[in-house]
Parts: sequence; structure tokens; C-alpha cells
Amino acid sequence: MKMALKGNTLILVEVDNVQFAIIKSWNKMKWDKKSQTLHGFADIELLDKLASIVRLPSTVEQRRRKLYAIQEAVDRERVNPDPVPLYKYPVKMPLYNHQARGANMAILTFGWITPKGGEAHG
Repeated sequence: MKMALKGNTLILVEVDNVQFAIIKSWNKMKWDKKSQTLHGFADIELLDKLASIVRLPSTVEQRRRKLYAIQEAVDRERVNPDPVPLYKYPVKMPLYNHQARGANMAILTFGWITPKGGEAHG
């Protein structure tokens, strides 16, 4: 099996019958008859499942680690008792803690800022 990452889309080619049956059962990828490829959104769940059956290429593994780093940063922010806004939000009044926490989690999730604390493991 060969893999390619185009943006956030994972493309699989030359998938054997056993791998195809396993991957299709996850309902995370669509088969394209014309190009004979599988396409799917490269989220943590899909990448973890693929990693359990094959070795991921370095670019795909990098994406997996980046997604884990973002997830861990969001989880840290979720339980942060005294959140500090990570951005100067365009609001007139000071944010309450739960508002700052939610806004921080959103900009981390959308990738508008890079998580601090180094790269995560997956």
C-alpha cells in the first residue's frame, strides 16, 4: 500500500484485498473507482487505525504527531484553572475564565496558533 497526504486528505493506492476490507469497515474512507484509490480526511482516528496495520510514511506520521500535540494542548487548556488569552480577542469587556479557555481551545484546534510544550507522541 502506498500513501500520500494532500492537504488534510489521505490518499491510499495499491491496497490489497485484506487491507481494503479492513479499511472499508472503518467507514472513514471512500473508494474512487476512476482512480482506483481510497480518500479520507486525515484525522487522528484514521491515522491511528492505519498505524495499527501498516507503517506510516514520515509525512503522514508527522501529521499524526502534530494532531496529537494539538489535542494535548487543547486538553491542557480545558483543565487550566487560570487561563490567559493566547490572543488579543476583539472584545471590549474582559473575558471570563470559561470564555478565555474556550476561545484558546478554538484557536488551537483551528491551527491559528502553534501549541507550546513541544511535540507530542502518538
